[in-house]
Amino acid sequence: MNGEAFFRQLDDDVFDATQWTRGPWSPKHQHGGPPSALVAGRLQEMVGDSFRVVRASIEIVRPVPIGKLRLECSFRRDGRAVKAMVGRLFDGDGKLILVAEALALAAVKLDVNPERPALDELPPADSSPAQFPFYDSEPGYPGAMELRFARGKFGDGDAMAWMRMRVSLLEGAVPSPLERVLVAADCGNGISQRLSLLEYTFMNPDLTVTLHRPSEGEWIGLSARTDFQDNGIGIADTRLYDEHGPIGRGVQTLLIRKR
Repeated sequence: MNGEAFFRQLDDDVFDATQWTRGPWSPKHQHGGPPSALVAGRLQEMVGDSFRVVRASIEIVRPVPIGKLRLECSFRRDGRAVKAMVGRLFDGDGKLILVAEALALAAVKLDVNPERPALDELPPADSSPAQFPFYDSEPGYPGAMELRFARGKFGDGDAMAWMRMRVSLLEGAVPSPLERVLVAADCGNGISQRLSLLEYTFMNPDLTVTLHRPSEGEWIGLSARTDFQDNGIGIADTRLYDEHGPIGRGVQTLLIRKR
């Protein structure tokens, strides 16, 4: 898949989604990970290397179509130590489909040496290769991501899995640490699913990721748990990792319905 990508950039604010973004709910709609990463990555670019995005909150207003998308980005707060940005993604008809808010803090050098939390899960090299339950031979998100289970399996409701990108986010560009996290973090509800994809949908209208440090390397780990009630509402809580240990948290609210 060398040279393949989730998106092609057509203009400063126009992007074309490829079939690699295709998700599990409809052949016409994207998985939530790629567009979330696309917008978060552009918000990070607004603040440069001296700031770190520590929180990204995504609201998926409506299903994200596979096709041309337009992105508008602006500052909501532009301070010396704290910046807040907003990105709005529109479809080809001008309809708002996704809103992302990011909080960035200025990075400084402190005279301390904090101890990193240890990697308390199996590393990718010792984890079992797996395929997404909605995998097929056509280009789509499950084929664009490598998946390995360190603990549990699909259907357990509480599992740990490692993911890494097989294709770039943007054609011709190396994914940033933030983009690698956002592409994977939207899978917390999928990794920890408790319900059959054939009988139920459990879409997340939002995703909030909080990070205490940037990820290192290609692999992103998701230690995820899903809980829900019989009212059609649930939550997926995900502890996020790289190969050195925990890096943050991801939370999704779930809209659960019978097919």
